[in-house]
Formats: sequence, structure tokens, C-alpha cells
Amino acid sequence: MKLISIDPITRLEGHGKIDIFLDDAGNVANAYMVIPELRGFEKFCEGRKVEDMPIITTRICGVCPVAHHMASAKALDAAFNVEPTETAKKLRELEYCGYIIYDHILHFYFLGAPDFVVGPDAPAAERNILGVIKKAGLDVGKDVIKHRAYGQRITAILGGKATHPASALPGGISKALSEEGRLEIEKMAKSCVEFAKFSLQLFSDVVLKNEAYVDLIRSDIYTMRTYYMGLVDGNNKVNFYDGKVRVVDPEGKEFVKFAPSEYLDVIEEHVEPWTYVKLPYLKKIGWKGFVDGSESGVYRVGPLGRLNASDGMSTPLAQQEFERMYEALGGKPVHSTLAFHWARLIELMNVSERALELVQDSDITGEDVRSSVGAPGEGVGIVEAARGTLIHHYVLDEDALVKKVNLIVATTNNSAAINMSVRDAARGLIKRGVIDDGLLNMVEMAFRAYDPCMACATHFAVGEMPLVVRVFDCEGDVVRVLSR
Repeated sequence: MKLISIDPITRLEGHGKIDIFLDDAGNVANAYMVIPELRGFEKFCEGRKVEDMPIITTRICGVCPVAHHMASAKALDAAFNVEPTETAKKLRELEYCGYIIYDHILHFYFLGAPDFVVGPDAPAAERNILGVIKKAGLDVGKDVIKHRAYGQRITAILGGKATHPASALPGGISKALSEEGRLEIEKMAKSCVEFAKFSLQLFSDVVLKNEAYVDLIRSDIYTMRTYYMGLVDGNNKVNFYDGKVRVVDPEGKEFVKFAPSEYLDVIEEHVEPWTYVKLPYLKKIGWKGFVDGSESGVYRVGPLGRLNASDGMSTPLAQQEFERMYEALGGKPVHSTLAFHWARLIELMNVSERALELVQDSDITGEDVRSSVGAPGEGVGIVEAARGTLIHHYVLDEDALVKKVNLIVATTNNSAAINMSVRDAARGLIKRGVIDDGLLNMVEMAFRAYDPCMACATHFAVGEMPLVVRVFDCEGDVVRVLSR
């Protein structure tokens, strides 16, 4: 059996490799996305002062800090049995919109677009943001940088810092929004709406008008029938900051809808010895291995997961694009992994419109931004990170010190599906041992659509490394295996 290793994999946050095993005929027997890094935040947060958690957890990742900040703050709201003021909730959500804006722009243009704008089999040195700018034009590059900076500026105004915000507290937020700040955010939000329109038009012109790309999106090698999960509001519309978590089956029918405090009734976590990433699955269905379909507990989160799990978008322009996507791809739900990119741009429109709604709300500059907290206890906070559903669960002692932490991040929720997508793409693309750089990049496209964040995802259920050491001889044969 021959091993092909893509090491390191590219255009993601974190570190990893893909190991592809070929049988004697040169076809793919199996493939694995192997994550060699361990973070272990659950363990070293134990014993900390709970008020430090919204600050500590932003350091899990420099790409997802606002998501961890808000999930942590919401977990503390629940742990202290406090409801933030209406103004505080709106300010938190507005800050969150800024984060989704800059994160979705980052992934689409810097990480995802090179595969479509430049081409999946273009030379590796050209598959990057510079290649995108060369194809799309310098002015497009300037607009990308400007609007990503706008998202970060919104976060900085409301959160104190663009990358590691410090504003959310148990019961609310640390400061009110000034009229000067409101006007600045309003101007940026209006511009982001226009940029989202441009981005969707670019996707339409470059991808949807290219028959080969559309065939690739619809192809079996990038298609997988799973359950889908996402946070929704009271009308089952996509919501990033608040609501209940909805799960639909592969036919699009509601499987379960649950409050954050009920997540342990729905989600179980599986562990494999070859990765530091946990593999969550739907508890009532069970872990059936790396298979799809209604009998498998594997589910997907993130842009496509949210859209499939919802009944629509909460803003008008995003809703139009939502309807267009499902009409173009054959109805709801869509099972194509590459459709994550289109869904991501629809969400960019949604959060840009929502930011504009919030900043024009008469309550947004109110001074009542924090409620008094109660006694410490246990709390769960759930938000939709850019990559999907994010769960923070804290148990506090009577002195408000952290006794136990469990984190299930978006990429962890997607981890089983990511491995299956990589395997299926490898099997569909690699035949009779014929391999080139373009084919291997198309295998990477299977994980890249999820926008995985491995720095966030590498946690182990009981805080101990599931270590496997393989000793090879000079011929490359395994002579000894040590495991824990």
C-alpha cells in the first residue's frame, strides 16, 4: 500500500496534513485529515477566575476571537442567571456582525477564491490572494482589504480591540456606543452592503457562469448527505448571536430544536487515536463511523449548515440570494460541499444588512448596558462562529472559580464530515495512481470549503493527549506501535 501525504495542507488556520493510502491498483483505499497539534484550553482554564474567561478564550484563535468572546460571555450570563439589557444585546450582536464581515471576506477572497478565480489546477504559486488580484484587478484587491478592515474597525469600536475584544461582561457589555462611533459604523455598514452585492455578482460571473465549475459543485465527489445544524431565531431564520439550535435531517425535515442548556441531550463526542480533534455526532442516531445518510449521526455546521437548517435569512437582500441559491442547485437542502462558498457570501450580505439595521436602531446608543448578576452556577453559551456552531459550557464553584470547561467549536462539529469529504474527493479524483499538483489541490478543496480552524478544534474530551507513536524501519515498514 502506497502513502501520499499532503503536508502541510494550505490555506487554513492551524496545522494539518492529509494522508492518502493507495491500494495495489493505485486507487484510494482511504484518506485521513490528520491534525498533529494540541491546544487543550479546557484543562488550563480550570481554577481560573470566571471573569477572565471571555478574555482567555479569545486567545484560542486569532481568527475566531470574537466568537469565543461572545460564547464565553453568554455562558457566564447563564451561569450567573442574568439577562443582559436590550441595548447590551444589540451592541454585542453589532460587534458580532463586524467579526462575521471580516472573517467571511478573509475566507472567500484569501483562502477560497484562488481555487475558483485563479483556477483549481493553476500553478501553486498563483493560487493565492495575489493571483486573485491579478485576475480580478487591483481595485478589487483594494476593496477587499478596505472592507475587511471595516469589519475589524466595527469590532474595535465596540470591543476595544480589533482582534481580541474585551467588552462583553456577565450581564452585558463594558461601555455604551457614542453617537460619533455610531455614525462611523453606519457609514461602514452601508459600504459593506454594497461590497456584499459586488462579491455575490463576482461569484455569479466567475463561478456560476462557468459550466465546468457548476458541474464541479454538483459532482458526486463533493456531495454528501448529512444532517445540518445552525442557530435560528423565533421564525427559524438564520441568527448568529442568539436563539435555539435547529437540526434538520438529510431531507430537510426538522430533527430537533434545542436550547443551549440542552446540548448534552443532543450531541455526543467520539474520539479516534489518530487525531487530536473530537468527532461529535447526534446522540439519538449514534456513531456509525465515517458514513453519511439518515442512519449516520454525522452532521454539518457552518454557512451551508446554517442555511440548510433554517427557513431563510432575516434580511431582504440576503433572502433573495438564499432563494436564488436553492433554485439554482435543485432545491433545499443542498448537499454539495463546495456550496459552502456561495452560502458564505449570502451570509456576508445578511450580516452587513443586519449591522446597518442595528446601528440605525434608536436604542443602540443607550446608556443602560449591564444588568446585575446572581449567584455563580453552571452555564452554556452558544453562538454561530463564522465556521459554525460554537458551544462554551462552564461549571463554577461557590467562589466563582472555574471547575470544569467543555468547548465544542465549529470545526470540531464538522470534523467527521471534513474527513469524509477529503476521503470522497480523493477517491473520486485519484485513479490508477495518477497524481499531480492540481488533483491534490482539488482534494484540499474538500476541506477548504469548511474554512476549518484547527487551532480552535484541537481539544480532547478528557484533557489527555490520545497519543500514538509509530516506529518505522529503514524500509518504511511499521515495526512497533506505542499508544495512550
